[in-house]
Amino acid sequence: MSGLKLVIGNKNYSSWSLRPWLALRQAGATFAEEMIALRQPDTRTRILAFSAAGRVPVLIDGDVTVWESLAICEYVAELFPQAGLWPDERQARAICRSVATEMHAGFAPLRQALPMDYRASLPLPALDAAVADDIARIQAVWRMARERFGAGGPFLFGRFSVADAMYAPVVTRFNTYGVALDEVARAYCTAILALPAMREWLDAARTEPALPQ
Repeated sequence: MSGLKLVIGNKNYSSWSLRPWLALRQAGATFAEEMIALRQPDTRTRILAFSAAGRVPVLIDGDVTVWESLAICEYVAELFPQAGLWPDERQARAICRSVATEMHAGFAPLRQALPMDYRASLPLPALDAAVADDIARIQAVWRMARERFGAGGPFLFGRFSVADAMYAPVVTRFNTYGVALDEVARAYCTAILALPAMREWLDAARTEPALPQ
């Protein structure tokens, strides 16, 4: 597959960009990458040249434009079925989709309180009940997936899936802020951070200039 282009934000900050980028890399896709710096005077204008939604990421495939992280991951899974980005078994696939979409739609308190900033090592701020509930729920989801479906590998459903792409930025947040995790969650975070594609993204993130707050 050729001719794919992914428009992303800064790798150190753009959690939504990481998700489909990782899915593409894990699928073995060849794609061009265009980074648009966030929090700049021309950021929105530059993004609007690719998508009327005005946000990154955006995947361009010829005359097809796909925006929103989960929609792009779905599209990548269809383009590269051999990558197995959804589990083979129907029940596991249904749960995997539920896990991925829960991340896509939820956990706003966590995302607001602990923004992605991989380069930094920051003290954990005082967490209100909503953020603590998000952290507990994420760990419960990870434990459930690993216990029920994780026998075939170190990821949530054994082999790497869209669900792992969706939760990868959460792993970086837990790392940045030193969030205390249970044993299953710690092992899962280690597996995600050890992925060559994940290391590639994070190595690039370390070299980017800091953005204005």
